[in-house]
Amino acid sequence: MSKRRPYVRPMDGWWKKNPYFVEYMVHEGTALFVAAYAFVLLFGLLRLSQGEAAWLGFVEGLKSPLALLFHVAALAMIGYHSYTWFKIMPRTLPPVMVGGKKLPAAAITGGGLAAVAVASVALFALAWGAAA
Repeated sequence: MSKRRPYVRPMDGWWKKNPYFVEYMVHEGTALFVAAYAFVLLFGLLRLSQGEAAWLGFVEGLKSPLALLFHVAALAMIGYHSYTWFKIMPRTLPPVMVGGKKLPAAAITGGGLAAVAVASVALFALAWGAAA
């Protein structure tokens, strides 16, 4: 039997050594807020299906300071998650050709963010109109 010990590569903090990996890990961490907010929405849908009293209780719960703090944090994290998602989009798409030239990465990222902004404003206007 050999007395040599195999090389064991240290894995502690590997992602801290490269700014790209730090950004990637933060992006993945913000996905937890996306999932948490999805559960809040699913819970709201469950309460809505249980009747008016359950729904009104859910809405009252959303008015608490802790819920408002969660929503502000979730908005910030989901906003960052969306930004980083659209930032990597030019690297994941096949080359987009416009007029025989490759579309710049900034145009793809900006187009995605603009589409989200327009959809968000339209959804807000629709929800605001339904509430009035």
